[in-house]
Amino acid sequence: MFMATRLTAQRLVSASNALLAARSSRVSLPVSRLNQISQHTGRNMASTYNANGDNGDLGSTGGELNEWKHRAPYRVHDQAEHFKARYEASCHCGKVKYRLSREKPLDSKYCHCTTCQKLHGAPFQWAAIFHKDDINFTHGHHDLGWYESSEKTCVHKLPCKVSCAYCRTPIMDEGRNMILLFPTLIDFKTPEDRKNFDISCHMFYPRRVLDIPDGKPKWSGINNSSDLIEDSPQEAVNELKRKRQEEEDTKDDKKS
Repeated sequence: MFMATRLTAQRLVSASNALLAARSSRVSLPVSRLNQISQHTGRNMASTYNANGDNGDLGSTGGELNEWKHRAPYRVHDQAEHFKARYEASCHCGKVKYRLSREKPLDSKYCHCTTCQKLHGAPFQWAAIFHKDDINFTHGHHDLGWYESSEKTCVHKLPCKVSCAYCRTPIMDEGRNMILLFPTLIDFKTPEDRKNFDISCHMFYPRRVLDIPDGKPKWSGINNSSDLIEDSPQEAVNELKRKRQEEEDTKDDKKS
């Protein structure tokens, strides 16, 4: 009896440690393993695991927790929609792959904010903006993990960071209306394809860790909502002053 009790306790500790390890590393456990843990702990670990924002579902698309899979940008386009793939991209391990239909992003920029520096482990983030329907996941859209930076939670809550749950490669930033993709994941076939993603500006440039004297507009914060600094083109600085003066004049006219 004593031996049986001790074995049961050991199994509980082992099961709990396995679950904690999976949550801390965000490794997707097979459903069979989650069910084994449930048997020893008396809790439905599979549903708890998914409810905390982790994808241990092995591709399931049903249920309330999987509704995100049926909405852009995660909804898989069927062949009848004639999704014309222009580019292909993948994470480091290859579990997550997607295609893009738009030839050029809506915009492309370098962000030097400290959040991007930390999350990417790089001097800055290279981001390209697309509509959510411009992307089509061909592999692993159920192998994704989320991170909402303001509340530091792994629940799918917009805006959020999206990454491969296996190799942790950042896949995109999902906003409420758009997505920010990372061109370093794209397999560019020609120099012209790569040139389509040339940046238009730098953001949060005062927080940079290295100078990039490329003559592109350098914004102190969000582009078009902050000041142009450093080696920003003079014509861009003059244009910004003109627009802001027009805005001030319009406000004055409304007051009078």
